[in-house]
Amino acid sequence: MLRSLYSGVSGMRGFQTKLDVIGNNIANVNTTGFKSSRVMFQDILSQTMSGVTAPVEEEQGGVNAKQIGLGVGVASIDTVHTPGSAQTTNVATDLRIDGDGFFVVSPTGETDGAYLTRAGSFGVDAAGYLVNSDGMYVVSADGGPIQIDSETYTSFSISQDGSVMAVDDTGATEQIYQLAIAKVTNPGGLEKVGGNLYQLTPNADMGEMDDIIATAGEAGRGAVISGQLEMSNVDLTNEFTEMIVAQRGFQANSRIITTSDSILEEVVNLKR
Repeated sequence: MLRSLYSGVSGMRGFQTKLDVIGNNIANVNTTGFKSSRVMFQDILSQTMSGVTAPVEEEQGGVNAKQIGLGVGVASIDTVHTPGSAQTTNVATDLRIDGDGFFVVSPTGETDGAYLTRAGSFGVDAAGYLVNSDGMYVVSADGGPIQIDSETYTSFSISQDGSVMAVDDTGATEQIYQLAIAKVTNPGGLEKVGGNLYQLTPNADMGEMDDIIATAGEAGRGAVISGQLEMSNVDLTNEFTEMIVAQRGFQANSRIITTSDSILEEVVNLKR
């Protein structure tokens, strides 16, 4: 069977994967805190028809190897962690990280089993806890949930260093919590789990969740901006351009298959 037939199939599979990634990027063009992905290709094992011959001085020159490639494979699907544009909402609980870092949210309010996110669309529930849209607790730098007692405090605000400043009924202001900001060594190693959440993996950072948590502005972590949200970093111009490239690549590989099929048909027709 012709090798080009299977090379064309591998190319179609690769560009189909690229189209799947592009489609997901475009679908999340307005998703808060979303980070786009990209597909990188690599050639797969080549078949060696003849090996390398070393040159022999004053006798003969060297001969290069003769190799035939066997197609293409997906090398990686990378998450691009470039910052998204800022959207001003003037809602005090809408937060954006200006720089590196992630908010920490947890279904229990503790760091054990916590997730990372760039989506800072938070709110306060009936019990006074600061939560995200799925009801997960926003974790403080102390490793616990953030609760604003409405009976004790009349209002609160969040400063750029992540401090939750509450005002009591006498007008006095005090810092009651400070937001936890996590920073990982390799953000591309984080695993997407849906709901704008990332899960810490061994390739993202060698430490545990408690080891990567600090406060805003510390050790390269960005500042917390209240009243703003970070939008998706999807560039529609780039995505549509890549879609055209993927579509043409898919069509070219399908032409390889039809051409190989025509050649096989001629071979079969040799026996009449």
